[in-house]
Amino acid sequence: MVAALSPSRASDFMQCPLLYRFRVIDKLPEPPSPAAARGTLVHSVLERIFDVEAPQRTLEHALSLVPHAWEDMLADQPELAELAGGTPHDLATWLRDAEKLVEKWFDLENPQHLEPAERELYVEADLDGLTLRGYIDRLDVAPGGQIRVVDYKTGRSPSELFEGKALFQMKFYALVIWRTRGVMPLMLQLVYLGNSQFVRYQPDEDDLRALERKITALWRAIERAAQTGDWRPRRSFLCGWCDHKALCPAWGGTPPPLPDNAGVLALDPHSSADLGDVDGD
Repeated sequence: MVAALSPSRASDFMQCPLLYRFRVIDKLPEPPSPAAARGTLVHSVLERIFDVEAPQRTLEHALSLVPHAWEDMLADQPELAELAGGTPHDLATWLRDAEKLVEKWFDLENPQHLEPAERELYVEADLDGLTLRGYIDRLDVAPGGQIRVVDYKTGRSPSELFEGKALFQMKFYALVIWRTRGVMPLMLQLVYLGNSQFVRYQPDEDDLRALERKITALWRAIERAAQTGDWRPRRSFLCGWCDHKALCPAWGGTPPPLPDNAGVLALDPHSSADLGDVDGD
């Protein structure tokens, strides 16, 4: 068994160990989220726009990709159709909402002037026996070798209170890049389409060394929970958005019995295929 951790699962455990258990061990179903589905749709369009030559990367072309990307999503997950409503008008409104986010991106960045080195890049690195892994939306590499890590968010930029969670994800990716390529990313860039804002951060070695220590301590806590079966809930205002509140002891619920192989499921990278983050964040 090879231990592995993604930024989304690390965030789950930091938010609530029981949420980590519900998602990674119990694999409890969660209803499709309109925000997440719309985020996935927009991400797909922003990835596909770079399939054509720079002069063709126009807003008109990007908007033409929206219905095709949606059809591809439905081919993989037909249940998503209910999110768009039951009438042609509902579908048109759904697609138009996605188009508005694409338009906002064009106000922020001009893809005709960008040549990403990588898109939807799977990355992994070893941290003293723990595999760090995930997907980066876009990696820009300048002629001089400087690296910019870019992540698209279709929600609004967070307040300072919540900015740390988003930066944790980006620093996580920066650490993986640093460990695998030996190059410290010059810039971490979050693109918030909901309110047309950038959040930028320049990491340094002290940042990433501190992150290594934090991830090591976090993984030790996950290992202890896996050994003891103690996946205790952590109440916060985020409980209001949890799909599993009815099963949470903090709210009067009862979790399902732990599977016999819960300890393995908690740590085995093959036990959970989800490496990414909710696009609608």
